[in-house]
Amino acid sequence: MKNSRKGIGARPMVGAYYFDGWGGRNALADDPTQPWAKDAPTHLTRRMVEEFPDREPVWGWRADSLEIMERQIDLAADHGIAFFAFCWYWHDNGQAINKAAIREDPKHTCLELFLKARNSHRMKFCLLVANHDGFEIKGAANWKAAGEFWLPYLKHEQHVTVGGKPLLLIFNSRDGDRDGFAAMQKSAGQAGLPGLAIAGCGGEVLDAGYTHQSRYNVVPGWEIGLEEHTYAELTAANQAAWRGSPAQPGMPIVTAGWDRRPWENLADPKQKFCWYHPDRTPEQFAASVRDAFTWMDQNPEKTTAERIVLVYAWNELGEGGHIAPTKGDPERKYLQALKAIVDLEV
Repeated sequence: MKNSRKGIGARPMVGAYYFDGWGGRNALADDPTQPWAKDAPTHLTRRMVEEFPDREPVWGWRADSLEIMERQIDLAADHGIAFFAFCWYWHDNGQAINKAAIREDPKHTCLELFLKARNSHRMKFCLLVANHDGFEIKGAANWKAAGEFWLPYLKHEQHVTVGGKPLLLIFNSRDGDRDGFAAMQKSAGQAGLPGLAIAGCGGEVLDAGYTHQSRYNVVPGWEIGLEEHTYAELTAANQAAWRGSPAQPGMPIVTAGWDRRPWENLADPKQKFCWYHPDRTPEQFAASVRDAFTWMDQNPEKTTAERIVLVYAWNELGEGGHIAPTKGDPERKYLQALKAIVDLEV
């Protein structure tokens, strides 16, 4: 696709997913045979340190400080990113919502730092509900409880809205709950909100009360073997997934990269391996963002009036989906390429 937008509609609104796995205490921190882990964040692995050191952010592996969050906000805002979609994790102790565990989860640290940042006014934010792998929200009562827990975020002046309604992105759309979503909508109304924009991330039919659709990422070759493939294949798979309708508008996804090898254990016989795409370039990434803009131009009835495009991701360092500046990209080439494309939309 070629960019044909000039002068058409609103300026696109680019959001980047934010994975907060770069704080807390590593599970191997006390292992004397693993000195790399002593001061490491939760999701750092030995393979990342030894085999993929280029993925280390320019500020270091840890991101759990107010200073670094403010630095990230400035970097993102300066390069055309309008909001972060922070991954959020449910904790269930088998009874009521475990609010203490939720607040203590280090994967929620940067969301709170964002809200405290002196420069947070430069960006918006929303939640990506990571409804998977032990963090599933099950049952209407739990969805209702989660929705009530989210109200302070949803009512925040910097929260992303779609059609005037706060946006919630749900990672595993298959496990959506129609009654739970209805209860969330009711609670939002009682709290003075005009309702919620609930977007399901998945390729299946979304019929559980979702109002919008998108994806977290699109990854061909998921856990079918360790094979090298091209970034062009990854881009094509993403573009094939762009869809929407007047009743359920879509937000196209651009997967900035996929290479999960740092998180794959070669010695584990139960490990399932993925394809990886090591040949990505800033120019290819930016071209895919441009194509997403063009797709929205050509399909205005299938997308949001806010013209939202989602990027996977700001800092999925373990999975190779990152555009934040790293030691392998100290000149911020991915961000500069994104800014150049977004600036064309002014």
